Amino acid sequence: MCCFITAVMLFGPRAAILIWWFIRPVYYQVVFGSFIWPILGLIFLPWVTLMYLIVAPGGIFGLDLLWLGLAFLADIGTYVGGGYGNRDRIPGYSA
Repeated sequence: MCCFITAVMLFGPRAAILIWWFIRPVYYQVVFGSFIWPILGLIFLPWVTLMYLIVAPGGIFGLDLLWLGLAFLADIGTYVGGGYGNRDRIPGYSA
């Protein structure tokens, strides 16, 4: 079950971004202005990119920053959680 949750956390937002990109490519041009930012977001910060797609069209005000911050914490948690959960498998790492 843990592998399933990890796979969903890693590939879920990336799949959603790609599906959204194929369905509404003009929306990405309006929100980002170029193709480099969504590609970098897809690779490094998929939760933030997905949240930015949701909140950016109306402008980023007030609680939108909170949502982007929570998405950033989800990205960091996705990357750090795997290393922390498998710390006993890393040679030379004392817990």
